[in-house]
Amino acid sequence: MNQRQSNSKHILITGGTGLIGKLMTDKLIDLGYQVSYLSRKPGNNPNVKTYLWDIVKGRIDENCIDDIDAVLHLAGAGIADKRWTDKRKKEIIESRTKSIGMIYRLIKNKPNKINTIISASAIGYYSNRGDELLTEQSLPGRDFMAQCCMEWEDAVDKGRALGLRILKFRTGVVLYKDEGALPQMAMPVKLGFGAPFGNGKQWIPWIHWQDVVDMYLYGIENINLTGVYNMVAPEPVTNKQLIKALAKQLHRPAWPVKVPAFVFKLLMGEMSTLVLGSTKVSAQKIEKDGFVFKYPDLPMALKEIYG
Repeated sequence: MNQRQSNSKHILITGGTGLIGKLMTDKLIDLGYQVSYLSRKPGNNPNVKTYLWDIVKGRIDENCIDDIDAVLHLAGAGIADKRWTDKRKKEIIESRTKSIGMIYRLIKNKPNKINTIISASAIGYYSNRGDELLTEQSLPGRDFMAQCCMEWEDAVDKGRALGLRILKFRTGVVLYKDEGALPQMAMPVKLGFGAPFGNGKQWIPWIHWQDVVDMYLYGIENINLTGVYNMVAPEPVTNKQLIKALAKQLHRPAWPVKVPAFVFKLLMGEMSTLVLGSTKVSAQKIEKDGFVFKYPDLPMALKEIYG
């Protein structure tokens, strides 16, 4: 599977100011793509034209789809930014579902040449599943994150009725030095207090940020890639193994004691499932369809990040 789509030269990114959005923008522009954003605020990147929308009020600049070949849908309120109240849960889901719905209404009602929608999803689709190896065919979980991901993916799938190529990536824990989960996990290790969370046996479906960027690009350029794929490294690790690898890379001790689960439940409430849940996810499908990971194992990934 390596049929490249040579005519997709103008990409509209939602959520372009987030970590993955910024990394994708740099990569695409370097490769000669034209990039535009749909954003709540005017942009400050001179290489990117920003169109404004207000998802809550249902407003969108109708010019945003002019001359666009593909949409990269990364928009969504931060999962771990605030405590999960009922109001926040609604905001998390609607920021993902209402947003793509607004784009689809525009595509349906205005002439355009968009042929592809590539959307983020998350491994939260599977929830806490112990040692079960999860593939794209595995059933979803039953908690809030699973509900969010199911509604997110269902909203994206509605583009099929418009004749669009739909591609979804269930993303794991993206490892990046300065943003996301890694700095938070590395901080206690750097201070000499590295210890597993909970029982330490929970599986962490991690992925190096470069492989995330490359996989999205692979999805943009390969027109036969459709449906859903797990966006995780091919070698999952437990929380204990992750902390141990971090400690080794940072030349710090890793303690045999564990940070009790109740600490996270007290601090984070229901959101503690993000830290304590175990999700062992397979990358076999994307590898079978031709994608090659630059950083398939954790020590190699951490060496590049901190080296």
